[in-house]
Amino acid sequence: MTSDPLRGPPGERSVESLLQFGVLNLDKPPGPSAHQVSAWVKRLTDLDRAAHAGTLDPKVTGVLPVLLGNATRLVPALLEGTKEYVAVLELHATAPTDLADTVAEFEGEIYQKPPKKSAVARRLRTRRVHELEVLEVEDRQALLRMEVASGTYVRKLCHDIGLALGTGAHMGDLRRTATTPFDDTDLQTLEDLSDALGRYEETGREDWLRDVVKPAERALEHLPTVVIAPSAAREVANGAPVYAPGVIEAPASPPEGLVVCTTPDGAAVCLGTQVGDPERDTGTVVDLEAVLV
Repeated sequence: MTSDPLRGPPGERSVESLLQFGVLNLDKPPGPSAHQVSAWVKRLTDLDRAAHAGTLDPKVTGVLPVLLGNATRLVPALLEGTKEYVAVLELHATAPTDLADTVAEFEGEIYQKPPKKSAVARRLRTRRVHELEVLEVEDRQALLRMEVASGTYVRKLCHDIGLALGTGAHMGDLRRTATTPFDDTDLQTLEDLSDALGRYEETGREDWLRDVVKPAERALEHLPTVVIAPSAAREVANGAPVYAPGVIEAPASPPEGLVVCTTPDGAAVCLGTQVGDPERDTGTVVDLEAVLV
């Protein structure tokens, strides 16, 4: 007899199930790489897998979602969206009076070529700066807040702002304050995770651990949702696409990018692309990208 692959409602899972399909909104400390941090999380939780979503350089701090266990399959869902940063712009001369006006000109589509140390091909490409503002200026330093598209090089942006100002500039301290769908309002530290795990092992109390580790569905809140029947979810677990008869609710028009398929109780079943409307089509509604059960 095979076991039922469905996990049940996200808020009612056991601690063991939570760790096997969970996410940690980590406050990355300065020093280690994002890869090192996710390796420490894997060691602390004694899991086979843990993966960060969205690389941060060793010196950069802030929001670093870490996916646990089977939730590592969700990484593609977190690579898009926007990122928000607070950066120190280190000017090479006293800040000019037109600093704020010049910085504002960088909002919108900009051209960027990845730096020499980048792992991607160094060809000119466009990236969107959604918001860019000067929060504070003191002598040769300016504090900037920015919301940018994924893949934007903040270090290169700071360099280009310096060229436009005529003073020259480089990036100083950098902190990520948000990456879709996470922000810095509920960050947890590695120490928080270690303490919560220790408390659970010593006393059996789950509250601390549930405060630190959230069901992996938390990482999918920004995606359009297709609700499917439990019977259809079991077929998906065996590799079948999502067919119209198994769909309970779906967007009328297929959205761009990924969708998440869930059961009526909110449990994530798969990621995919919606290719049909169940009201009009009788065939496949969602092509699978990643099966989560």
